[in-house]
Amino acid sequence: MNFNSQRLEFTGHSGATLGARLDLPNGPVRAYAVFAHCFTCSKDLAAARQISAELAREGIAVLRFDFTGLGSSEGEFASTNFSSNIADLRSAADYLRLHFEAPSLLIGHSLGGAAVFAVANEIPEVRAVATIGAPADVGHVLKNFGASLKEIEESDAAEVDLAGRKFLIKKQFVDDACAQRLHEAVATLRKPVLILHAPLDQTVGIENASDLFQAAKHPKSFVSLDKADHLLTDPADAAYAARVIAEWLSRYLVADTPQGTEPVEQVQVTETGEGKFQNSVQAGRHRLFADEPQSVGGFDSGPSPYDYLSIGLAACTSMTLRLYADHKKLPLGRIKVEVSHSKIHARDCEDCAATERADSGKIDRFERVIAIEGEVADELRSKIAEIADKCPVHRTLEGIAKITTAVK
Repeated sequence: MNFNSQRLEFTGHSGATLGARLDLPNGPVRAYAVFAHCFTCSKDLAAARQISAELAREGIAVLRFDFTGLGSSEGEFASTNFSSNIADLRSAADYLRLHFEAPSLLIGHSLGGAAVFAVANEIPEVRAVATIGAPADVGHVLKNFGASLKEIEESDAAEVDLAGRKFLIKKQFVDDACAQRLHEAVATLRKPVLILHAPLDQTVGIENASDLFQAAKHPKSFVSLDKADHLLTDPADAAYAARVIAEWLSRYLVADTPQGTEPVEQVQVTETGEGKFQNSVQAGRHRLFADEPQSVGGFDSGPSPYDYLSIGLAACTSMTLRLYADHKKLPLGRIKVEVSHSKIHARDCEDCAATERADSGKIDRFERVIAIEGEVADELRSKIAEIADKCPVHRTLEGIAKITTAVK
């Protein structure tokens, strides 16, 4: 993955040690987030890992942890409830504030979504809240108990089968869930809200998203997860949710820190660890991917290195022509530049100098086609081609560049 995942521990609300993972970007951190997992799930749920990975690629560090009594966390699950989950979230935020930086974002999945709504106003540094498949009523979780709910109320406790696993649920959990007033917490939340929900969610119906959206104050957003299931078991669904969250959150974060200072232009490229070729790219405030096509073993998740060269030439050509047109006050229509790259034998290059053709090896050939909207006079076409050849990237590619290398 293109992040540094650190195994951490911190003290939860009851004094129990909670297991956690902090997924840090390979590069500057734009912000920190806390991820709250679904009821009886863990921080290692596939969707939680996937979402954290995608957010790390965007420069957002994510702390995902196990609530008391679940996963790798200590404590007795039967003694926990929704209120204790909220307290654990406060502890997670306190830990980040003390050792790293207070969270700017809270993300909650299912009942974890309800928990982040309930706690968000208590963490002043939180700038935004995002939920995935969250219920509008904490008591919604009680529907999962089926016939065991009556036994819990009569006997004070009962074993409940949840997704094939047995959990001891006490009456205090039921009482606490029924006492929550989530609608009020959402209605008084003065922070941007993003609600993601799948219309076909069979665990938490889509009507919950409608209720939450109606209760929330602006700025608020809703995004449909289309055919995703409740646990986002399809990695593509989890990846999509993460990209939506990251893009939405960018409106509420400070601008990304540029790499390098003028007049030096600098980019940073780091392997993601996913597949053979995928790299994360940071250029100034922009985060991108570089990859190779699937036909050669890549994920095709971003342009290839030669694609980036072609992009540079095409973009530089368009910008140079626009500068020329504005300077000369030419009514030049919208410019489109297409560039293709290939390798050809030097001896087959009719446009190359004789000394260049002497080498029987292959050379790089960039074919550029410039299209201008509207009518262009014949005498201007030759001038456009002349000016295009003066673009700085064109000159760099045709000239001799000096490359120095240092290994740290």
